[in-house]
This record gives sequence, structure tokens and C-alpha cells, in this order.
Amino acid sequence: MNNENNVNNDGITNFYNADNNDNNNFYNFNTAEEAESYDLIPKGTLAKVKLMLRPGGHNDESQGWTGGYATRSQYTGAVYLKCEYTILSGEYQGCKVLSMIGLYSHKNENIWGAIGRSFIRSILNSRSGFTDKDESPESIAARQIQSFAELNGIEFVARIDIETDANGNERNVIKKAITAEHKQYNSLMTQISSADNALIDDELPWTN
Repeated sequence: MNNENNVNNDGITNFYNADNNDNNNFYNFNTAEEAESYDLIPKGTLAKVKLMLRPGGHNDESQGWTGGYATRSQYTGAVYLKCEYTILSGEYQGCKVLSMIGLYSHKNENIWGAIGRSFIRSILNSRSGFTDKDESPESIAARQIQSFAELNGIEFVARIDIETDANGNERNVIKKAITAEHKQYNSLMTQISSADNALIDDELPWTN
């Protein structure tokens, strides 16, 4: 029996021998290990996170929504920001939470959009260390942005919750930012990730 590797018309050698059985075929995924199950982050967990927007390509210049950051649902017409949050420190460092920020819905006089604007306001407060009631010139300026691009990469303290999706599956979401009046805000916002700690140690002259 021929034990040499198969070669296709392009001269590319196959990854398996001609006499290998199906168990050695890369494309037979019955032989792959079962995927690990991942537990949800407990409801109410507070953590410093980094927000990255996943552009959906929707623009509405009448609203100032440019740059393609917004997403419009083809089913409901609702408009939202698709968000990816990465936890920066603590027990769940590196974990990601996918969630959204509502911008517009034709239902209920766009309450969804109003909630989204309030959430963005609290994100900006959390990023800059202001309370929601602070009306100083600095806090007023901190709550003003020119476009959604300024939200991309922003770091703040968030509350992680759990909700059930349309298919009945539980998932983590982020819908609340923690601002300076919270007793844990300062410790969480100034927390340094283990990766940053490693970098700092490498830079210290007496650690070499």
C-alpha cells in the first residue's frame, strides 16, 4: 500500500497519508476534544473595562451619527452601538462581554434611546472621575464628545449583569457605569492589570 503523502494538482502535499483512516483526518471533527464550558461572570460584579465599538456601517447625519459606528437592525429598524468590553484587571481580567447601547427605537417614544444616552453620560463620568450630579465646568466639558469615535477605547468602571436573550440563554451584559460617588470606584479605577504590573517590574532598575 502506498504510504506516501498525497499531492494535489498544485503540488501541495496533503496533511494526512493516503492510508490514514478517518480518525486522522483533520476535517473529521468527531475526534476533536469537547469545547470547555464557560461560567458567566457573577451578576453585580464591578470591574474596570475597556470599551471597543464594533462598527455596523450605519450613518445618520441628521443625528450626527457618522463614521459607520452605529448598527441598524434589518428586522426592527432599531439603531444601536455594538460593544465589546474587555475586563482589565481582577479575577476576570481578559474576559470579554458583548453588549449594546441603544440609540433609537420607534417603540415607546424611543425610551431605549434615552436609556442609551444616560448610559453614555455615566460612562463619560466614570472615565473622568466625576459624579453624575457634578455640574462643574470640567464635568460639563467631559460629558461632551464630537463623535462615537471618542468612545472607542474608553476605560471606565462597569457593573456586569446577567440577562436572558430571546432564545432563553443567559449571558453577561453591561448596562451600568460606576461613577466617583461609589465607595469602590477609586480602588477599581486605579487598579493595575497584571500585565501592566509585569511591565512596571521590568522597567525597575533594581529588578534586573
